[in-house]
Amino acid sequence: MSDATGYDASQIQVLEGLEAVRRRPSMYIGSTDTLGLHHLVYEVVDNSIDEAMAGYCTEINVSIRQDGSVSVRDNGRGIPVDIHPQYNRPALEIVMTMLHAGGKFDHESYSFSGGLHGVGVSVVNALSEWMEVEVRRNRRIYWQRYEHGNVASEVEVRGESEHTGTTVTFKPDATIFEETEYNFDTLSSRLRELAFLNRGLKITIKDERTDKENDFRYEGGIVSFVEYLNTNKEALHKPPVYISRSKNGTQVEVALQYNNSYNENIFSYANNINTREGGTHLMGFRAALTKTVNEYARVNKLLKNEAKLGGEDLREGLVAVISVKLPDPQFEGQTKTRLGNSAIRGIIESLVSEGLAEYFEENRQAAMTIVEKAAEALRAREAARKAKELTRRKNALGSGGLPGKLADCSDNDPSKCEIYIVEGESAGGSAKQGRNRHFQAILPLRGKILNVERARLDKILKNNEIRNMIVALGTGIGDEFDIVKARYHKVVIMTDADVDGSHIRTLILTFFYRYMKPLIDAGYIYIAQPPLYQVKKGKQVNYAYSDDELNQMVKSLAKPTIQRYKGLGEMNPEQLWETTMNPEKRTMLKVTLEDAVEADRIFTILMGDQVEPRREFIEAHARDVKNLDV
Repeated sequence: MSDATGYDASQIQVLEGLEAVRRRPSMYIGSTDTLGLHHLVYEVVDNSIDEAMAGYCTEINVSIRQDGSVSVRDNGRGIPVDIHPQYNRPALEIVMTMLHAGGKFDHESYSFSGGLHGVGVSVVNALSEWMEVEVRRNRRIYWQRYEHGNVASEVEVRGESEHTGTTVTFKPDATIFEETEYNFDTLSSRLRELAFLNRGLKITIKDERTDKENDFRYEGGIVSFVEYLNTNKEALHKPPVYISRSKNGTQVEVALQYNNSYNENIFSYANNINTREGGTHLMGFRAALTKTVNEYARVNKLLKNEAKLGGEDLREGLVAVISVKLPDPQFEGQTKTRLGNSAIRGIIESLVSEGLAEYFEENRQAAMTIVEKAAEALRAREAARKAKELTRRKNALGSGGLPGKLADCSDNDPSKCEIYIVEGESAGGSAKQGRNRHFQAILPLRGKILNVERARLDKILKNNEIRNMIVALGTGIGDEFDIVKARYHKVVIMTDADVDGSHIRTLILTFFYRYMKPLIDAGYIYIAQPPLYQVKKGKQVNYAYSDDELNQMVKSLAKPTIQRYKGLGEMNPEQLWETTMNPEKRTMLKVTLEDAVEADRIFTILMGDQVEPRREFIEAHARDVKNLDV
């Protein structure tokens, strides 16, 4: 039967095989942008890592090919190629072309696994223009090819081999992905991370397009990882604390070390998957740290007036890596950013508490250093609490509780509103006059804000410009941060296109990264792109945003008048709107966080108090500088 709308059984579609993946790829890999593109490689590598965790693989090689394809080779057991008894097809073909097919659903072949859903490699196949798999097994070399997820050849025997392993080579489908060019540094960072998490495993990556290559192997495992994270910081105790224990089939590894900075840097993993949003294992670790340090301080009378250290006090200057391996991890979604197993919290808390208590008894000096660091943070937190109250007092910062310098917009829907954080009163004046008052707010800053990399929160909150930003954005800060209260869903940093402007932009980004990171994760932070040049020929006025664009204009216009903009204040309100603030014409860069380890390293180098790493960084990247203002 069909109703008047024509909606009947014939309208119901059933997507067969991997067609569902091609139709809705974001359901399986998160997105079809550069993040999803790189996720394809991680899915294939995760299968090789599972072989390593099972004890059968010692080396993984990744190659970015000239044609844009990627090859992942391991020396594991090799995917089975014999005929599957139920489907009467080779097991290799089943694994590569059927969702939820794999050897990881029981615990006989793999005790621990990251690719537990059985959709990883088949999804990669579905989203590839083509894929070829070579299996070395049973003294033979087997090969099969697939195109757009479909079988393009039968399994063939292509030679003999004394070795075992699997090589998967695939080329992403350009009709699905917005970008198909792989970034060597992005892949290297993830592979380095995996090498840290799997002690002794050798992982190599080679870019055949540029001949770049990296070899990773760390006998120290996650202890080496923590030392790497602290490379440009002053460690307060050496070596890092290391705890390795198991309970009820769950293996727990924790390494931690304090430094003299004021930021926490904690990375958590479950079966080698980076759980960026934490989960029950991270909660258990934090509870154990707070409980054990407080107990040690109480028994040894290290705190005055019965003071109790809070979790935020104990995380100041802490670098930690938590790695758990468990038989049945419950992740939120296929991209696995949060661990949900409820029993894990208690297991982690128990094992880490035992390990820390033993460490403190055997390393009294390190224990006392940790307590003293946290006690200083406690005293600063009390001062910061008083400073925070200033950001809440309605009569302290202008009418309605908002900064007096803020020119707010009239719309109250945060999803439609944007705020420009502008360098200088002059540029702020032009922006206020040129903006669309309905949805664009302007907050001018006076000079450079405090470098938060070198200051505690109590000092940071005494800085007027930072306080103005906190109040204007509405989210609060630190443990009180609540992204739901964000007053704008676009926060645009707009600074001059010179050295000072770049420095101010870096100072603001450092503040957001250290104290309002969820704004970056949510995609709320942007960088305005004002033009570098005004190019005039008679009455014709054009704007160039790069030297290449300028050169093209000069060629086409022949002897135009060129003005180099060094400051936003040199543009009148109409020009600033037309070039930088008009949503229909402007270009803005969204600030994203693909690699938290590398981001922390760069912010530490550029804004930290160690001079030598900064000098080395400048020397290494001097050739990459463009538009140098001298």
